[in-house]
Amino acid sequence: MALTILGLSGALTHDPSAALYIDGKLVAAAEEERFVRDKHAKNRMPYEAAKFCLEFAGIRPTDVDAVAIPYAPISLLEKARWHYARRYLYAPDRALDAIFAGNRRYYRYKKRIEWCLTQLGFDLKKIEIVPVEHHLAHAASAYHCSGFKEKTAILGIDGKGEYATTFFGYGENGKIHKLKEFYDPDSLGGLYGAITEYLGFEMLDGEYKVMGMAPYGDPKKYDFSRLATFENGELKVNTDYANVIGFRRYKENGKGYYFSPRLVEWLGPKRIGDIADDPYIHYAASMQKLFEDLALQMIDYHLGDILRETGRLAFSGGGALNVKLNQRIIARPEVKELFVQPASGDAGTAVGAAAYISAERGVPVEKMEHVYLGPSFSNEDVIAACAKHPAKPRWEKIDDVPQRIAKILADGNPVAWFQGRMEFGPRALGARSILGCPSAAGVADRINEQIKFRERWRPFCPSMLDTVGPQMLGCEHPAPFMTFTFNVTDEWKHRVPEVVHEDGTSRAQVLERKHNPRYYDLMVELEKLTGNGVVLNTSLNRRGEPMICSPTDALNMFYGSDLEYLVMEDIWATKTIFQE
Repeated sequence: MALTILGLSGALTHDPSAALYIDGKLVAAAEEERFVRDKHAKNRMPYEAAKFCLEFAGIRPTDVDAVAIPYAPISLLEKARWHYARRYLYAPDRALDAIFAGNRRYYRYKKRIEWCLTQLGFDLKKIEIVPVEHHLAHAASAYHCSGFKEKTAILGIDGKGEYATTFFGYGENGKIHKLKEFYDPDSLGGLYGAITEYLGFEMLDGEYKVMGMAPYGDPKKYDFSRLATFENGELKVNTDYANVIGFRRYKENGKGYYFSPRLVEWLGPKRIGDIADDPYIHYAASMQKLFEDLALQMIDYHLGDILRETGRLAFSGGGALNVKLNQRIIARPEVKELFVQPASGDAGTAVGAAAYISAERGVPVEKMEHVYLGPSFSNEDVIAACAKHPAKPRWEKIDDVPQRIAKILADGNPVAWFQGRMEFGPRALGARSILGCPSAAGVADRINEQIKFRERWRPFCPSMLDTVGPQMLGCEHPAPFMTFTFNVTDEWKHRVPEVVHEDGTSRAQVLERKHNPRYYDLMVELEKLTGNGVVLNTSLNRRGEPMICSPTDALNMFYGSDLEYLVMEDIWATKTIFQE
């Protein structure tokens, strides 16, 4: 009998997702936002995502052995709830709630999961729902998917799960051992999120924008050390300034933020608009530096011995998407290899919870080598979508997709590229992408202004052939998921300037052909035309929207932007031009 585990996330009211393991193989995984077209799918359950996973695998609810959820009740006998209550004494209602009703959120979530399962056709009397602590699910998503066989240090940096914010542990022989946790409000991820809000972006969405803004500033201009300290193995965030609740919050237009009026007194008014200017670029740089410095101190203190022993680190949680920190981790001499879960945010906890339960039941899970885990569509599906679309796009079937599209790219045109199974996680990796030629001057600005409608200072990233990676990045470290930045070598800075950020780095995807043959072949063709086996790659969506899932989504985006070229599988769609 096959062991079938369905993971369902969504406990923290954002980024619900589903993942399905059958006999240790990750068969399908998808985020709810892609199906319902609502970024982060706040306050929803992963109904459409779970439905997709079951249908893709061709299984019924009765075939599922257990449903794993990445949120668990926390005992009053543990430190977590007491720590929360003590640190939030200034908000006695919250403090008392943590002591007397500290698992209320878990029971509410479990009820919503039960409702979701009922809608999917599960019999609640016959299905086992297994809770996994949130940070343990993050840890499992990193360790079990890493493929590391040696003893492995495990790090989780997140905003907050039930109460924990940070996880230190190790994996050995398929088992995860917890060494240490920090608890709310002592959260490095939460602090970064609070400053993200102060810098005018949305928490849980804009942290990567702060990271993109940071290279334009000088981290030495402002000293952010008062915001958090790490001493004697403990992190402490200064709740006079950030990670605040209740009456301590700064409020504007009826909305409360995770920073205090005192932060505004110190740094000036909250940033508004899209301009990256002084002093906010320096604030972004200072926050990024503080985040990196404290994280590295924490790693050294709690995981240093394990790293010096085996050199393997598995990293997850929202903080693991901080690619600049990851670059500094890789640079450390004791680190031989870093695996970052590509869906390190909360969507990835569906994978982690399911992987954890599979391993606990004696079925280890496979190494995660790619993220092409969502729906795919045939040429017939694409043609049907074109026929039904109100804009009536023209389309033609083409036989030589990589060659034809490489020529369009080399001529300086952006192309919407829709191929194969949709990616799981926040990065477009050549299945739902907008592509450009990185040696074509101005192509990044053109994509920003005409298609993505996003801040001009945001960087664009390269995908590259595995033969190019070591030359361009000067590094052999695996980089399949765009989870690291690398210093670009001088020669390649001149060859592909459109994908090199302000600080001389690129957040790169280094692709092996076996994982996405058509995307690889496109880059081979582009290399023949331009000499560079590199393509500019950004997600196929407009600002504020989730990544495209279906051909209809792609057509809607196509007609809502100045894109001229859209290729879906073998179908090349163009806009109908009406002549009077």
